[in-house]
Amino acid sequence: MKIIAEIGTSHGGDIEKAKKLIDCAVESGADYVKFQWVYADEILHPDTGFVNLPTGKIPLYERFKELEVEPAFFEECLRYTHEKGAKFTCSPFGPRSLEELLSIHPDAVKIASPELNHIPLLKDLAGYRKKNDIPVIISSGVSHLGDIEEALSILGREKITLLHCITSYPAPEEEYNLKVIPSLSAIFGIPCGVSDHSLDPVLVPSIAASLGASMIEKHITLSKETDGLDDPVALTGEQFALMSHCIRQCQAAFRQYGENAKGYILKQLEDEYGERIQKILGDGVKKLAPAEEANYGRTNRSLHFMRAMKAGEVINVEDISVLRTEKVLSVGLHPRFLDDVIGSRLTRDVQNGDGVQWKQLL
Repeated sequence: MKIIAEIGTSHGGDIEKAKKLIDCAVESGADYVKFQWVYADEILHPDTGFVNLPTGKIPLYERFKELEVEPAFFEECLRYTHEKGAKFTCSPFGPRSLEELLSIHPDAVKIASPELNHIPLLKDLAGYRKKNDIPVIISSGVSHLGDIEEALSILGREKITLLHCITSYPAPEEEYNLKVIPSLSAIFGIPCGVSDHSLDPVLVPSIAASLGASMIEKHITLSKETDGLDDPVALTGEQFALMSHCIRQCQAAFRQYGENAKGYILKQLEDEYGERIQKILGDGVKKLAPAEEANYGRTNRSLHFMRAMKAGEVINVEDISVLRTEKVLSVGLHPRFLDDVIGSRLTRDVQNGDGVQWKQLL
């Protein structure tokens, strides 16, 4: 069982802070440290809306622009991670970040939940995997079974780890439905774990470990009071170390008791947490959690116009992007239809940022 410390963008572009986070992750028991290779243009439209931060209300696109760093930043993070004895993984968000990430030879590529349906990104990664044997980790928050199946049909199933996830910050523990971990593993024939956005350092990771999770991912921060986008839901080093200890204790129980360890672990947790454990276990059926239902379509990728266009114009490749809709824009067509949209003629005027719809196309 592998533990991933998700640093994400909490380094704020400061390489010394990034190294402190790597130190913290490794000292707290992480096998992998994970970053996010951000280019705002690959994620959001400039008019996507605003985000509330302690410093005030600012455009979400501008917040992502602030998180952009040079490739040399991640190359140094990779080198330092290896020096500390851990593995390096990172999430790309589009073709440019994927190409640059692959050029530094990470130990694995992580596809985040909103990019599970980024078909062009997945195809680019699949093309690379035909010649280069690189592991891939994919999160499955805010998705249906069909979304996972489509992603795997592109990426293949060799050296793939699937992480069950709830795309909500924070995610309610009682909605995690962790019995879905063995269900997904059986359905797709690949190792499955969890990417946990809940606040408790023990509950979800320990239950997931009892169910045979192959990998557990959780955000880490130097302080919950800093201004990283995910810092409020991240674990401090002390909390992360507690989580790692609990996971390793679960592993030790399996070594000692075999399959009987599952009941032993769950009984201990029920003695401490009561009926919450059964709620967190759920029914094992893959479905959207209540906390993320409203995000489906908006957090995932869809097709958006990148300029205002007039009826009768022909859509060229540079007129469309595969983006998260997020705050205020209309949701567009699924990215699988990108090739069908390119070359179509508009039946009506469209605004910059609009989601692409069939009724707009001839």
